[in-house]
Amino acid sequence: MAMKLLVLSEELTPLMSLLCVDFFAIHYLLPFIILALVVIHVTQLHQSGSNNPLCISSKVDTVPFMPYFHVKDLLSILVLIGSISLIISLAPNSLNHPDCFVKANPLVTPESIVPE
Repeated sequence: MAMKLLVLSEELTPLMSLLCVDFFAIHYLLPFIILALVVIHVTQLHQSGSNNPLCISSKVDTVPFMPYFHVKDLLSILVLIGSISLIISLAPNSLNHPDCFVKANPLVTPESIVPE
């Protein structure tokens, strides 16, 4: 039985190596693919406009993409960055776990660590 498992693991080693490389490549490239799709989507939205559920065909009743949506997005990004900056500068330790503030003692094992 052990010999059969050993032979099986030797046969699967190249396959597992290939799968790990592919898995890493997909996880490395996926954010760039998503970013490219977002850029394409925003470009198409800017050029052709959004869909029209009210079937209004004139350009008079539509809101232009620039400057309204750009200013709205820029304002929301600035509010987000400002709030994160306030948390970082005024209360940097507010999001930490309480165990991080216990003074370390090299002679005592922490209570949260339990031997098996």
